[in-house]
Amino acid sequence: MACTNLTTMWGVSSNPSLSDSSSLSFRSVLSPLPLPNHNISPSRSSSVAPIQSSLRELRDRIDSVKNTQKITEAMKLVAAAKVRRAQEAVVNGRPFSETLVEVLYNINEQLQTDDIDVPLTKIRPVKKVALVVVTGDRGLCGGFNNFIIKKAEARIKELQGLGLDYTVISVGKKGNSYFLRRPYIPVDKYLEAGTLPTAKEAQAVADDVFSLFISEEVDKVELLYTKFVSLVKSEPVIHTLLPLSPKGEICDINGNCVDAAEDELFRLTTKEGKLTVERETFRTPTADFSPILQFEQDPVQILDALLPLYLNSQILRALQESLASELAARMSAMSSASDNASDLKKSLSMVYNRKRQAKITGEILEIVAGANAQA
Repeated sequence: MACTNLTTMWGVSSNPSLSDSSSLSFRSVLSPLPLPNHNISPSRSSSVAPIQSSLRELRDRIDSVKNTQKITEAMKLVAAAKVRRAQEAVVNGRPFSETLVEVLYNINEQLQTDDIDVPLTKIRPVKKVALVVVTGDRGLCGGFNNFIIKKAEARIKELQGLGLDYTVISVGKKGNSYFLRRPYIPVDKYLEAGTLPTAKEAQAVADDVFSLFISEEVDKVELLYTKFVSLVKSEPVIHTLLPLSPKGEICDINGNCVDAAEDELFRLTTKEGKLTVERETFRTPTADFSPILQFEQDPVQILDALLPLYLNSQILRALQESLASELAARMSAMSSASDNASDLKKSLSMVYNRKRQAKITGEILEIVAGANAQA
């Protein structure tokens, strides 16, 4: 009889009935972790992994997430302030570029009938191309650096498919480290753009491409940088830097030119408590010089002096646009990181509260069970 009862008890424990559900629920309350449910589908169990930690570890993780959120919020605000500085640098450089474009327009109007020979505007058969790749100096900016490097790799493959030689001028620490790890890519020079590009950094790039083009080591120079569109969007572009257009036009690799007198200016503002970007299109006034005006020097000599300045201004503008894009990407990345930290903090707090409540409930049940046993 005892063996029969024992067998019956084992059968109940291996296949629990409704009468045993109370004991299962009691044990689940005592345990700080939920019992595994084998009826859950594999896809759901694999996608949502439970957090297995003690209360002390959870408190430490919550504090760590809070500190990380403070850091990302601070980096977001710093990036926003630097975007404003980059915007002011573009605005401050506009008077010089406007005057330069105005002079170029009017000189070319007087030289339309002349066959001028300016080295920077000389078009020759392309056998070798120099690629000026502008990247950032720091990370934590999403896919900003990755996008422009992929654009450079795609352009290199296109040149190789056309049977053309190429060389790279890397501007930015991230691009420098990338090309240093790939010795099979020919690099002419490694340069740094700095935290806030000035005419000095742009002149270093201009001097290198100028010497390569004038010495006919390369027949074409292309500039790869990230154009600033908005705080959440940036666009890697390729522009033909040399040979220059005599009228100062900006052309892409397909020969589509944009009038240099038409320019866009971005302004960082706030709207309904959020940072937004407004872009305005400006037309540089190109008033005609007086027809009786005579140049003391030959107009060709004036072009020889002005075009290097214009080359410098175009490189500086590209560096500023790239910096603004990097800062905007960092703002977006830090904003996403802050949001993710907030969500993680909520989920960890929920798990912590549940574990704490389960522990308190278990202690109360143990006290009640001990009191009932003594009674």
